[in-house]
Amino acid sequence: MQKLVVRCFALSLDGFSSAPGQSLENPFGKGGLVIMDWARQTRSFHKMIGQEGGSTGIDDDFMAKAMDNIGANILGRNMFGPVRGPWADDDWKGWWGPNPPYHTQVFVVTHHARSALAMEGGTTFHFVNDGIESALQQAFVAAQGKDVRLGGGATLVRQYLQAGLIDELHIVITDKLLGSGERLFEGTDNLARDYECVETVASGTVTHVRLAKKKRD
Repeated sequence: MQKLVVRCFALSLDGFSSAPGQSLENPFGKGGLVIMDWARQTRSFHKMIGQEGGSTGIDDDFMAKAMDNIGANILGRNMFGPVRGPWADDDWKGWWGPNPPYHTQVFVVTHHARSALAMEGGTTFHFVNDGIESALQQAFVAAQGKDVRLGGGATLVRQYLQAGLIDELHIVITDKLLGSGERLFEGTDNLARDYECVETVASGTVTHVRLAKKKRD
């Protein structure tokens, strides 16, 4: 059975997934990129951006498994770029250059329509403006039996959590403090009722926590 999964979603120690002030120079907001320090050190991340080296161990293991059995991806608009409001043109093509790291169909949830964007390496961005359920349905079809990965940001993940649509949620709790920004779990009053912690693994730098939807009798 296909699943909607969140993997390697980093949080600051005070519960923020990004800092205020997202811009072209600051994808995670001003100072927010520090919550990704753990990932950027790993061998899997180095390989993803075409570099040699990087650390191995627990953090690298989770990074390496992040795309296992993933047939499609879903992103929020802010994860695609810092552009707000109606699309003035099609010049912005994402943070990642001509060959994004997804290599699947990617469904970007937005309020504003835009034509599909084909990139190198098998990635095509589709812009969905009729809700999270529509994005999920389209992603499941595109995944052809594989799972769908929900990449964020926090607002979109929170919407899917509130709707009970996420099957597995892997968060990475860092030792960084951001002070302000976007919280993941605010308003998710159904979390304790619908989900349970199934794995906790600490590395030398972060703690990996995996939640799964509770099985119903």
